Amino acid sequence: MDALASQGKQAGSLWLAGFREACSLHRVLIFCFRSKMLSIRTGQCFLLNGFIFLGSLFTLKSAVIPTLLWILPDQCEKLGPQHLCNQKEALALYSFLRFILIQIFYIFWFYPLYVFSFILSTLWYNDIAKYAFAVLTKEGPSKEQTPNRKDLSDSQSFRQMSRPGGFERVFLGIGEQVYSILLLSIFFIEVSATGFIPYIGKAINFLLLSLIYAYYCFEYKWNFSEVSLNERLEFFESNWAFFAGFGSPCVLPILFFSTLVSYGIMAILYPMFVLTAAGTQVEQVIDSLTSSWGGGGPRKLRIFYAADKVSMLVLQLFPEVQKGH
Repeated sequence: MDALASQGKQAGSLWLAGFREACSLHRVLIFCFRSKMLSIRTGQCFLLNGFIFLGSLFTLKSAVIPTLLWILPDQCEKLGPQHLCNQKEALALYSFLRFILIQIFYIFWFYPLYVFSFILSTLWYNDIAKYAFAVLTKEGPSKEQTPNRKDLSDSQSFRQMSRPGGFERVFLGIGEQVYSILLLSIFFIEVSATGFIPYIGKAINFLLLSLIYAYYCFEYKWNFSEVSLNERLEFFESNWAFFAGFGSPCVLPILFFSTLVSYGIMAILYPMFVLTAAGTQVEQVIDSLTSSWGGGGPRKLRIFYAADKVSMLVLQLFPEVQKGH
C-alpha cells in the first residue's frame, strides 16, 4: 500500500510538472519575437480558427438562428393572426424550414470550413514547429529553450552511425511514418470508444486525449531532432504522467464546450503548446524530480500496447512496410 501511495505521489508530481511546462506561454512570445515567419504563421492560425471559424459559429448562434426564429417563429403567440395559431401545421412547417436552412448553413459553410481549416492548420503547425526549431538551432544552446536529449539516446553520433543511409534510410523513414500514422489512428479510435464507458468513461477519455495531444505536440520536435519512433514511444510511455499533465490544458475545452467550439478553441491553443513543447527540456525537468526519488518514478504504462498489436496485424498484410518498420 505504501508503494502504491508513493507511485501515486510521484505520478502526481510529474503531472503537475507537465501541466506547468505546458502553461509556460512566455516561450511563445520569445519564439515569435525571434522569428518573423513564425509570428505570421501563428497569427494566421489565430485568424483562421479564431476570427473566421469561431466567428462564423458565433454569428450563427447570435444572429442567423435568432433571425430565423423571428421570420419563422416557434411559438404560437408570434405567428400573428389568431387563426394561424390554431393550425399546428404552420408551426411544424416553420420548424421544418428552420431546420433545413440551418443544415444548409452547416453543409455549405461550416463543414467545408472545418475541412479547410483542418488541412490548412495542419500545414501551418508543421511550419510553426519548423521555424521554432530553426530558432533553437540558430540561437544556440540556452537553459530556457535548447532541447536535451541524453535520455532519448546515448549520443547523436551513435544514432547517425546506427541508422542506415541512402535508399534504405528513406525506406525505413517511410515505414516508420506509415506505422506511426496507423498506430495513432487506431489509438485515437480507442480514445473515442472510452467515452462510451459508463461512469468512468469521461475521465479515461480525458486522460487519453491529454496523452495523445501531448504526443502530437512533441512529435514535431522529435521529428526535427531525428529521434526514432521506437525511442520516442519508449520515452513517452516511461514518462506518461508528465505528458498527461502537459496535454491537459489543450483538451480542457472539451469539458465545457460543444464539439465545434472545442475544435476552434483547441486549434487556436495547439500551436502555442507546440511552441512550449519545443522549448521544454523534458529530460531535465523529469530528472530534477526523479533524482530526488533516488532515480525511481512511476511504472511504465503501455499506453500503445493494444494499438501496437492491432497495427502489427494490419502491417502483416503489407510485408514490405512491416520490414521497413
